[in-house]
Amino acid sequence: MPVREPNPQILRAGTKRRPAPDRVPDLQARGTPKHLREELVAVLGPGKVLSGVSDLVRYASDASPYRFVPQVVVVAEDIDDVSAVLSYAHGKGREVVFRAAGTSLNGQAQGEDILVDVRRHWAGVEVLDGGARARIRPGTTVVRANAALAPYGRVLGPDPASAIACTIGGVVANNASGMTAGTTRDSYRTLASLTFVLPSGTVVDTADPDADAELARAEPRLCAGLTALKAEIEADPELTARIRAKYAIKNTNGYRLDAFLDGATPVAILRGLMVGSEGTFGFISETVFDTVPLDRRVSTALLFFPSLPAAAAAVPGFTEAGALAVEIMDGNTLRASVSVPGVPADWAELPAGTAALLVEFRAPDEAAQEAYERAAARVMAGLDLVAPVASVRNAFTRDPKTVAGYWRARKAFVTAVGGARPSGTTLITEDFAVPPALLAEACAELLDLQDRHGFDAAVAGHAAHGNLHFLLAFDAGDPGDVERYATFMDEFCKLTVERFDGSLKAEHATGRNIAPFLELEWGPKATALMWRTKEVIDPDGVLAPRIVLDRDPQAHLRGLKTIPTVEPIADPCIECGFCEPTCPSQDLTTTPRQRIVLRREMMRQADGAPVETRLLDSYGYDAVDTCAGDSTCGLACPVGIDTGALMKEFRHERHSPREERIATLAAGNFRAVEASARLAVGAGARLGDGFMESVTGLARKAVRSGLVPEWLPQIPGAAKRRLPRTHRPAAVAVYYPSCVNRIFGNPDGLGGPSLPEAVVALSARAGRPVWIPEDVPGTCCATIWHSKAYERGNEVMANRIVEAAWGWTAGGRLPLVVDASSCTLGIAREVVPYLTDDNRELHAELTVLDSLVWAADELLPRLDVRHRVAAAVVHPTCSMRHLDVEGSLLAVAGACADEVVVPADARCCAFAGDRGMLHPELTASATAREAAEVTARPFDAHLSANRMCEIGMDRATGRTYYSALLELERATRP
Repeated sequence: MPVREPNPQILRAGTKRRPAPDRVPDLQARGTPKHLREELVAVLGPGKVLSGVSDLVRYASDASPYRFVPQVVVVAEDIDDVSAVLSYAHGKGREVVFRAAGTSLNGQAQGEDILVDVRRHWAGVEVLDGGARARIRPGTTVVRANAALAPYGRVLGPDPASAIACTIGGVVANNASGMTAGTTRDSYRTLASLTFVLPSGTVVDTADPDADAELARAEPRLCAGLTALKAEIEADPELTARIRAKYAIKNTNGYRLDAFLDGATPVAILRGLMVGSEGTFGFISETVFDTVPLDRRVSTALLFFPSLPAAAAAVPGFTEAGALAVEIMDGNTLRASVSVPGVPADWAELPAGTAALLVEFRAPDEAAQEAYERAAARVMAGLDLVAPVASVRNAFTRDPKTVAGYWRARKAFVTAVGGARPSGTTLITEDFAVPPALLAEACAELLDLQDRHGFDAAVAGHAAHGNLHFLLAFDAGDPGDVERYATFMDEFCKLTVERFDGSLKAEHATGRNIAPFLELEWGPKATALMWRTKEVIDPDGVLAPRIVLDRDPQAHLRGLKTIPTVEPIADPCIECGFCEPTCPSQDLTTTPRQRIVLRREMMRQADGAPVETRLLDSYGYDAVDTCAGDSTCGLACPVGIDTGALMKEFRHERHSPREERIATLAAGNFRAVEASARLAVGAGARLGDGFMESVTGLARKAVRSGLVPEWLPQIPGAAKRRLPRTHRPAAVAVYYPSCVNRIFGNPDGLGGPSLPEAVVALSARAGRPVWIPEDVPGTCCATIWHSKAYERGNEVMANRIVEAAWGWTAGGRLPLVVDASSCTLGIAREVVPYLTDDNRELHAELTVLDSLVWAADELLPRLDVRHRVAAAVVHPTCSMRHLDVEGSLLAVAGACADEVVVPADARCCAFAGDRGMLHPELTASATAREAAEVTARPFDAHLSANRMCEIGMDRATGRTYYSALLELERATRP
C-alpha cells in the first residue's frame, strides 16, 4: 500500500448522533447480497453491476421526499442488457425499476430490488427532416435536445423547469410538460413514435409498419387483452365521456385511458399508454418527437398583485390575448428566490400576501410581436397592480437579460424555496390542476387549507393551464409532523376532487405519494381498468411495483426520508439533481448530489456504525479525489450550492501537518519551484515519454497517486526561460503571464511565437502595448494551493499576488491582463477570502481582465484580420463560465475562422491544474462525449485559453489545442 494514503476515517463526523429511523441497517453494510451480485455479473459482466453499499446509497435518493435503498444497481448499456435484466427478474421473481436523471418528485425513480441506470449510456440526438422531427435517446436532457434543434428554429413541446437535468425518457414516462406545453404540446400529443421494451423483453418500434403483425405473433395474449379493454371502454358512453373530460385539463394521475380511445391497434394503444406510465409498462429506449416552432421574438413581464387570488383572476385576460406562458408565484416563492443570482435583493422585503404573474408572448416576427404587446397593454389597463419594492417595474420588456432573470426566479421555485426550508426538514412538492376558470377560487381555498394545518407553503405554477405547485416542509422523523402532513393530504385531495373536479397530479405523475388517492379521483370503474391494464402488460408485476398503483391507503407515508444536517455549504440541498449534468465525474464515480446524499447517510448512522465505516472507505476516492473542484455545480444549482468547495474542505481535513508545511514552503519559495518545474519539463522532453512514465509510475506506487502526477505524452516541452521584453512607460495594461505559461511551452509541433510573445505582439499591433513586470517569476494566482486546499500556502500566495499586482498596476490605475482563464478567476475572485483586511482593500481597486476579454474588447476592433481558417472548434473552460467570458472566446475565434463550433457536449475537462495527471481516468470520462463530437469531423484549429485544459483536450481528442490568442496573432500577422 502507498505509504502516504490518507486515513479515510478522518472524515468521520465525530459527533454523537441519534440513529435515524430510515438509516441503512447494519446488515446492508456489505452491499448487495453475494448470490444476487454473482448471478447478475454472470448475466451482464462485472462492469455493469454496482454492488457496494456506497453505490446503493447514492442511488437511493431522487428529488422526491422518499428514499428506498435498492438491492443492486445495474448500469445498462443497450437493449440487450435491459432484456437480460428483465429475463433474469422473471426467472427469479424479482422486481425492476428504471432510473435516468432522478429528478422525479414523487419517488418513481426509486426501487427496492433491482435498479437499472438508463442515463449513462443512453444519450444522443438525431435531427430529422430539417428539424421538424428529432430522434432522441432516453438519457438525453431536454436542454441538450433543444440545443441540437435550435439551429433549425425548432424546439421540443415539453419544457419542464428541470430541463437542465431531466432526461427525455423521464419526460415521456411521466408526461412532464412545463410552462408552455399545456395539453397540446406535451409528450402525448407530440410524440411521433416510440421504441420500447415490454416486461417480457419484446421490443416494439411503433413506427415500424409491421409492428402490429410482429406484436401479434410475439404477444398474442397482450394484443387480445388490449383489444378487449378498448372494446369495453368504447361500449361505455359514460366512461368514455369521463375519460375525455379528465384530459381536458392537465392530468398525469394514473394511466392514459384515452390511449384506448385514440389508438386503433394494440401498438397504437401501447404508444399512448407508455406516455405517463412511469416505467411500469416497459423501458422507453428511443423516441421520435414532432417538434414545434422556436419563436425567437419574446416580450415578457413580471407583474405584481396584492394577493394570490388577485393574480389568478388576471390570468384569463392574458391567455385570451395569446400569451404562451402565464406563470404564477406567491410571496413565499418570490422572497425565497432572492438566493438566485440576478434576483433583486429587495424581493426579500415583499409583503406576505404579494403574488406575481410572469407573462410571456413569443412571436415569429416584429409585426406579430407588436400585436401581442398591444393586446397585453389592453389587458394591463384593467389591472390593479402593486409596486411594493423599488425594483418592481410592472412592464413588458424585450431585454434578454431581464427576461432570463425572471425565468431563473421562476424555474428555481422548488430549489430556492427548498433551500430556504428549516434545516433537517423534508420537502414535499405537490402538483395539481383545476379548470383554469376556477384557478382564483382554488388559490383561495389552498391558502385557507394550509393555514388551518399550520403550513406556510410556497405556491407557484402554470396558471394558464390551471396547474399549481406548492411546497411543504416537515420533519419526516417526527411522527406528529408526519401525521399533520397526512391529515393535510387527505383534505387537500378531497378538496381538489370534490370541489373542483381537478387532477391530483397535473404533470409530475402519480408516483408514490398520490397512488393511494387514485381511486378518489378516477372512481372505482376507471381505477379497476388501470389495474387490469397493468395485469395485461405486466402480468408478473416485474416492473415498478407500488408506483402508480398501490392498494395501501398509507403508501404515501412509507419511505419518507429524513434530512440530517450536514456541513452548512451543502445543508440546503434538496437533492434535485440539477447539478449532475455539469459534473465531470458523473460517469466515473459520483455527482454533487450523490456526494451530499452519501454524507447525509453517514449522519443518519450511529457514530462508528458499520455502514458509516464502509461509506467512508470509498468516499475518499469516489467523492473527494475525483471531484474536479471546478464548482460548475454551483452555477447549475439554482441556490448556488458549491459541492466542489465542500470537497476542498474535506481535502484540507485529510492533509497531514507535514504536507501542509511542504505546501507552505513551496508557496514561500515559488521562484525556485517554478524554475525547477520548467527544468523538469525540459528534461522530460529530452529523456522521452516512456522513461518519464516509468519514473512517475513508480513514484505513484511508492507514495500515492493523489500526490504524484502521472507523466502524460501530451505534456509539451518547457517554456522559454525569459519572458518577452516590454516597456512600462507606454503600456496601457499590465500583462501577467500565468505560471503554467511560464513553465510549459507551446504544443509540440506548433510553430510560431510563445503565448507571452503573441500577447505582447498582438497588443503592440493594435496600439495597446502591455508591460510584463520583471518580478513576475515566483508569483502565482494561488489556484495551485486553493484547488488542493492547502490553506496556509494559499494565504501566502494570495496575499503576495495581490500586493504585487497593486504595485504593478500603479494602485489599480492600469488593468491586469491574465493569459489563463483559471488564473484570471483565481486572482479576480478566489484569492479574496484568504487576504488580510488591508490586502482586501487593495484587491477591491484592481481591474483583472482575462486575456480573451482584452483581445475581444481592446484588440480586435483595432486589428486587421488577414488570414482565416475555414473551421475552428473551441473548448470553453469552466473558468470561462464562472467569469462569463465565453462570448469573448467566440468573438476571438470568430475573427479567425469562417465557422466556429462549440461542441454541444462541451463541459469541464476535469484536468483541473494537475488533477488530470493525478487521476487521468477523470479527464477521460469527463471529455468522452465532447471528444466524440470533435473527432467526428476535421477542424483547422482547436482553440481554448488555458494551457492545462488544452493538454487535457489534446489527450482526449488526439488533436492539438492551443490558445485562441495564438491563432489571433497568426490571423492578424502582416
